[in-house]
Amino acid sequence: MPATPAWPPQSTPRLFVESPLADSIELSVSGPQAHYLISVMRMKIGSPIKLFDSISGEWLAEVAIIGKRDLILRVTGQLRAREAVPDIWLLAAPIKKARIDLVAEKACELGVARYQPVITRRTVIERLNMDRLRSHMVEAAEQCGRTVLPDMAEPIKLAALLRAWPTDRILYFADESGGEPFANAAAARQGPAAILIGPEGGFDDEERTAIRAHPQSVPISLGPRILRAETAAIAALSIWMASAGDWR
Repeated sequence: MPATPAWPPQSTPRLFVESPLADSIELSVSGPQAHYLISVMRMKIGSPIKLFDSISGEWLAEVAIIGKRDLILRVTGQLRAREAVPDIWLLAAPIKKARIDLVAEKACELGVARYQPVITRRTVIERLNMDRLRSHMVEAAEQCGRTVLPDMAEPIKLAALLRAWPTDRILYFADESGGEPFANAAAARQGPAAILIGPEGGFDDEERTAIRAHPQSVPISLGPRILRAETAAIAALSIWMASAGDWR
């Protein structure tokens, strides 16, 4: 007998929705998502779609009604529970547009719980389009299979960040002047953590001194080469996930 095809198929589109999901509910999809499903994916009545809401996990739905510019989807059951998210924050100084978009995208793919822009003295970006960054995270989550979007915090100045830093969270400081090899540091310490990455020009001496003096700060090294800010963020998250996160 021929094998029963997997259901839903691997090609099933996957979307993030703002509405809370539950079994048997119906929800309307419009705008760019509807255009994608109707015009790009050519969805038909009964076609399967995977949905997640960042709260309740991943659900299977089917197309119930197709309009000219919208669809009605009917949820048919839960596929997966909400994932366990490693308690790691990425604190990154804003950098040029295309590069910060990359950081937001890869931070989501790599599993961060929270993304926090940090304003330093050498930060050259005055304003951040948080909606655009969130859109990049949504697209990344849809494609990589995450059921939870990272929390996104409004930009904060470095001094204010250090003053309000929680006493139970390690602050890994990616310092160009050196520190403990990060793989060793992450493997040796358990519990909530965050990684602080500077801007293109790095931290100035006063900032570096203040960060190193903080009681929760652990200066780390990411190897013998000077890395671009976006490369340092991706490398540091990868090392932490391999040493202390959900890659183990």
